[in-house]
Amino acid sequence: MAKLKWGMIGGGEGSQIGPAHRLGAQADGNFLFTAGALDVDAAKGRAYAQSLGVDQDRAYGDWTEMLAGEKNRADKLDLVTVATPNNTHFEITKSFLEAGFNVLCEKPMTMTVEEGEEIVKIAEATGQVCAVNYCYSAYPMIRQMRAMVASGELGAIRTVVTNFSHGHHAAGDDAENPRVRWRYDPAQAGVSGQMADCGIHALHLASFITGDEVRTLSADFASTVPGRVLEDDAMVNFRTEGGIVGRLWTSTIALGRQHGLDIQIFGEKGGVRWASEQPNQVYFHKLGGRVEIIEKGEDGLSDDAKRMSRVAIAHPEGFPLAVANIYVDLAARLRGGTSNYPTAQDGLRSMAAVYASVESAKQNGAWVDARPPMFQ
Repeated sequence: MAKLKWGMIGGGEGSQIGPAHRLGAQADGNFLFTAGALDVDAAKGRAYAQSLGVDQDRAYGDWTEMLAGEKNRADKLDLVTVATPNNTHFEITKSFLEAGFNVLCEKPMTMTVEEGEEIVKIAEATGQVCAVNYCYSAYPMIRQMRAMVASGELGAIRTVVTNFSHGHHAAGDDAENPRVRWRYDPAQAGVSGQMADCGIHALHLASFITGDEVRTLSADFASTVPGRVLEDDAMVNFRTEGGIVGRLWTSTIALGRQHGLDIQIFGEKGGVRWASEQPNQVYFHKLGGRVEIIEKGEDGLSDDAKRMSRVAIAHPEGFPLAVANIYVDLAARLRGGTSNYPTAQDGLRSMAAVYASVESAKQNGAWVDARPPMFQ
C-alpha cells in the first residue's frame, strides 16, 4: 500500500511536540514526511527539514510559501499537521482546508469559539478531514474504557472525576523561562492558561469515554503565582447532556505530581480508572466484586483497544505511540475506512468549554452553558 504524503508546519528543532508528531506519523509506515515549514526562522526551518529527509524544493520558509508550493502539485499532500503557536492555528488550518488539504491541528484548535465554528463549517463544506490532536484519547486502554461504557458493562454512568495537574510551573520563573511565560500571557495563550492548555484534555477524555457531551459547567480559577494574568489552577464542575455529574481539577503548581492526567468513570454496575503514568492498565471494580486489573495486550480486549496496541504485553506504550495512533486513525479515514479520531467539532466544544469556564469563574462559579452556539 502506497504511503500517504504528509507535511508539517511548526514543530522545528527544539520543539516539544514536533518529535512526537514525526515519530507518530511515520511509526506504522502510513505516512511519508514529504514537505515542511518547520521554523519561524525561514533559513533554519528549511535546513532542518532537509536534514530530516525532505527534498529541497519542499522544504519551505513559512506556511504561506508551503501552501503556494503545494496546492497545485499533482502529488499534493494527503495530510498537513499544524503544530505552531496557538494564535496561528485558525488562520493556517482555515487556509489549508479551503485549499483542499486534510488537516491535523494541535490543540487548542482556535483561540475563539467563533473561529472554531468557522472551522467546523469549512470542514463540512469542503469535505476535508479536520482533526485535533487530543492524543490521550488514542491510548489503547482509553479505547478499552470507551468500549466498556458503550457495551453497558458499567451500567448507566453516574459520575466522572478527572484531572490534569502537575507541578512543573510551581517555581514561578515565568519571566526567565519562555516555555512557561507564554502560557500565562493572554496575547499568546488567549483567555485561559491552564484550562485551555491541559484541562481541555481531561474534559475531552470525559466526553470521549462516556460518549456524552458537556452541557453546563461551573468553574473556579486561581492565579497563585504573583504576576500571572491567566490561571494556573482551576476546578470545574460539569453536567453532560445525559445527566452525568463531572468533576475536573487542573493545575500547574501541584508540586509532587508529574504528568498528572487521570480519569475515573463511575457507573451503576461498576467503575474504572486510568492514569497516564500507568497507561497499560485499567482498574475495574464491578459492583459486589473485587478490583480487576485489565492489562493492555491481554486476551478479551475490545477491537479498538487491540487495533491501537503495537507493543507486546507488559511493555510500556506511551505518549509518542498515542500520537501515532491518531495518525493510524487518520490513515484509515483517508483510505476510506472508519476511525475514532478527534474532530473539529471536538476542538470547537473544547474552546466553548474554555470560554464558559472563564465566564463562570468571573461570576464566582455561576453555572453557564458550555455548548458552542451552533450546538445549542
